[in-house]
Amino acid sequence: MSFDRFLADLKTQAVSAGVSQRTIAEASPYLVYDQGIVNRDRGQRVFGQVFTEFAGRMAATYRMQQGQAKIKTYAAAFARAEKEYGVPPAVIAAFWGLESDFGANMGNLPTLRSLVSLAYDCRRSEMFANETIAALKIIDRGDLTPTEMVGSWAGELGQTQFLPTHYFNYAVDYDGDGRRDLLDSPADVIGSTANYIANGLKWRRGEPWLQEVRVPQTVPWDQADLTIQLPRSKWAQLGVTYADGRPLPDDNLASSLLLPMGRTGPAFLAYPNFAAYTEWNNSLIYSTTAGYLATRIAGAPPMHRPSAPVAQLPFAELRELQQLLVRAGFNVGKVDGVMGQQSRSAVKAMQIKYGLPADSWPTAELLARMRGGPRAQTLAPGASVVR
Repeated sequence: MSFDRFLADLKTQAVSAGVSQRTIAEASPYLVYDQGIVNRDRGQRVFGQVFTEFAGRMAATYRMQQGQAKIKTYAAAFARAEKEYGVPPAVIAAFWGLESDFGANMGNLPTLRSLVSLAYDCRRSEMFANETIAALKIIDRGDLTPTEMVGSWAGELGQTQFLPTHYFNYAVDYDGDGRRDLLDSPADVIGSTANYIANGLKWRRGEPWLQEVRVPQTVPWDQADLTIQLPRSKWAQLGVTYADGRPLPDDNLASSLLLPMGRTGPAFLAYPNFAAYTEWNNSLIYSTTAGYLATRIAGAPPMHRPSAPVAQLPFAELRELQQLLVRAGFNVGKVDGVMGQQSRSAVKAMQIKYGLPADSWPTAELLARMRGGPRAQTLAPGASVVR
């Protein structure tokens, strides 16, 4: 289908969804195809760094201090958001800092051009067609003009980088000017981000999200998994303590043991609220960094650094390991050298098979075993065979 034909169909869908002809006409000069946007989407490779490296850069002290300063500067908006939505100021400020450095880096590309280009490309066409229509609805509502709609190459908008559907559904007018402006109104940014976290991501008021812990080497490593939740009292029985050695509360609050770099790296208890982070961005490195930065802004000390460097397989060997896992019958998602949740689950299953510590961290030892090992006869629970 030609782009012109595609665009005509999309405009018809937008009108059916309630967008006015006036907005369609106003937006039309911006609804043009840009092959460069599509090339960026196909070529993106993200989060190949290890957690301590990424967190060291993204959750740096200056960003923690800026977050604390913003909470003081906009104290009234933060207090209102916490009262209305139950989301702590530090949680909002951490996303605000990570996504745009508090509005300093929101992107400089015309949003409508990015969205319609990605909608025309077949990779995620339906999603971006819906996002384009949502962007037109934002214009129709009077929040932004097509000219003001400038953001990242992937179509996210504003100081906390909302997709247009999230902008349309969750943006609130917190400064009382009659518009929901997530590009230039800090109050609107704070209120809207809280609304999205509370109602879009199902935040649980009054509960923690992430806490650093100290873990003894006797812990059953196969229990360290975001899909496994145990009461804090059970982790305490297994010898897990707060990072400073204080005992964990003897209560039933559900929590998962999160080891972003395996058993020799940092360790955290992730609570049900941590699901909001993985929903915001399903990269484990990003979501853990965002949760950690929020704890720092809220006053937690810096995390303990590993006593020795954590061995990290080079990119080419991570890809080889993923290929071997696929051959062994596991679905690891994209074979891209980035260890997402599916890859980590497959690593854990093979560690169990070979009698290695099952902490989901890819090691040279596991790779060596798989290079010379027989085809896996058993699969991890829930693993799907690739035919």
